Amino acid sequence: MARESSPAGIGEPFHVAIVMDGNGRWATARGLARAEGHRRGARAVRRAVRAAPSLGITTLTLFAFSSDNWKRPEAEVTTLLSLFGEYLRSEQGELRQNGVRLSVIGRRDRLPETLTAAIEICEAATARASRLHLRLAIDYSARDAIFRAAVALAAGGETSADAFRKRLGRASGTEAAPDVDLLVRTGGEYRLSDFLLWESAYAELCFLPRMWPDFQAADLAAAVADFHTRERRFGALPASRPSREFA
Repeated sequence: MARESSPAGIGEPFHVAIVMDGNGRWATARGLARAEGHRRGARAVRRAVRAAPSLGITTLTLFAFSSDNWKRPEAEVTTLLSLFGEYLRSEQGELRQNGVRLSVIGRRDRLPETLTAAIEICEAATARASRLHLRLAIDYSARDAIFRAAVALAAGGETSADAFRKRLGRASGTEAAPDVDLLVRTGGEYRLSDFLLWESAYAELCFLPRMWPDFQAADLAAAVADFHTRERRFGALPASRPSREFA
């Protein structure tokens, strides 16, 4: 089955998603509190966002907080949610100045009111930006989004793949985004961890041992360069290979 959209190329939409893993382990290895790892991770976010447009990236989705992360110690969760609010407030001006539109995907009903207010303010302030679409996944679960989209579709309406994609976007709290072209995970783990499962069906995967706080613009550039060396067939034969019939 062919993919609906074409492979990313020069001048075409290019969606990169990143599982930002390793903040806590980075801090622990240095004898620091895990909270410090998350603070350093926020700096890595800034570096990635600044570098993305020059690499041809038009959509950048960052996995900031999984729905499963509520299982972590309350103090760590509180710190994380506070850092998200700080990031939105401190970066809003630069995002708007640099043409970066911010959206948050995931549930909002379980977030503190101060954070949801910061999200709404930042989204409104950057709504007209078009150079890069930055999406932060907070309290996000791909399985939950797919389930809620399927329930909505079963309740009535158009039953096409495009209709489901739109409902999936709404189930995630925003409009649908292009399929993921490149999915990067830092921290040395080899899992998707319930991140953009539908959108990553044909994504190229890149797993890096580097912990997220150490992630540099050069690391993103290297991952993108490697992506452009890969042959993406989407179930078809390579263009240079003639089709043959077999008995």
